[in-house]
Amino acid sequence: MSDGVLVAIISGGLTLIGTIFTVWAGNRKTNENIKINQAVTDTKIEELTREVREHNNFAQRMPVVEEQIKVINHRIGDLEHAHTKGA
Repeated sequence: MSDGVLVAIISGGLTLIGTIFTVWAGNRKTNENIKINQAVTDTKIEELTREVREHNNFAQRMPVVEEQIKVINHRIGDLEHAHTKGA
């Protein structure tokens, strides 16, 4: 085997090893970033879910509050009417 072929095989092998290592390291870093971003996304989704549940609870209670306000206004009207008759 000539020296040129041997040098080409060694250079090609070292280039292949370097490329594989570079791709492996980049893939590892990308996977770590994906895990971190996924954790942040999961946290944000949990927070939004909590806020939506609070809002839904508020939305369910509002008709009850509105009905209570109607009753209170009616009672105030009755008291005002009774007061003006008695005065």
